[in-house]
Amino acid sequence: MIIKANNKSLDLSSPQVMGILNVTPDSFSDGGQYDSLELALRHAKKMIAAGVSIIDIGGESTRPGAPDVKLEEELARVIPIIKAIRSQFDVWISIDTSKAEVMRQAVAAGADMINDIRALQEPGAIEVAAASNVPICLMHMQGQPRTMQTNPHYQNLLEEISEFLQERIQACEALGMNRNQLILDPGFGFGKTLEHNYHILSHLEDFHRFGLPILAGMSRKSMLFKLLDKAPSECVAASVSCATLAAMKGAQIIRVHDFEQTLDAMKIVSMVKSQY
Repeated sequence: MIIKANNKSLDLSSPQVMGILNVTPDSFSDGGQYDSLELALRHAKKMIAAGVSIIDIGGESTRPGAPDVKLEEELARVIPIIKAIRSQFDVWISIDTSKAEVMRQAVAAGADMINDIRALQEPGAIEVAAASNVPICLMHMQGQPRTMQTNPHYQNLLEEISEFLQERIQACEALGMNRNQLILDPGFGFGKTLEHNYHILSHLEDFHRFGLPILAGMSRKSMLFKLLDKAPSECVAASVSCATLAAMKGAQIIRVHDFEQTLDAMKIVSMVKSQY
């Protein structure tokens, strides 16, 4: 599988690492660490030097209970760092947002991909995405970030996620979007219990039924730190373990905080898979 944008392409035949760059004061694991342009650019440079394929830039925390961020504030956080990275590097840049105007301005500033936890359901988002001509990641979430972990429940977890993703794929295709530019994310931690998350991971290969790339993001999430009774920052080994499991089950994009350790793990995964 190959995704394309802005005269560049990314080969997904081997798992690619997406490095997280949250330019927010309140993200659950790294809030406030990179909320200045200088700090964010320094971290981006480290990721690029290590070999990260995609940098995922987010200006609004989506942790459980997170407050909404106004459009102007989100733009002020993400557009300068997109422009700064784009002016110096050819790395893939992803904008992690649900707001149509942030998508539009981010792509204009040089973003190559849209990563939307709300799967283009916010006003105007699907129209902007269709006009952007860049890959789109559609994620499943039950509820909204403020309330999604209150009491998530499903009759059939995997089927309900698949039905939602199928509906969003059809909505995108109805607006003329190229199916081959879509990426799917089952939404670890978004409206799921701890058991739900591990059930998804154990059956992750089921989502290959769509014939589209799968993005897996479990890095430092509650499915790890609640199980281990540790702080998110103490879950590096657990995060890399989940990344490895996801990649072995065929996930093509692995979204992580701990990029150096995950890059090592992906080299091993690729070597093992080459022996099949």
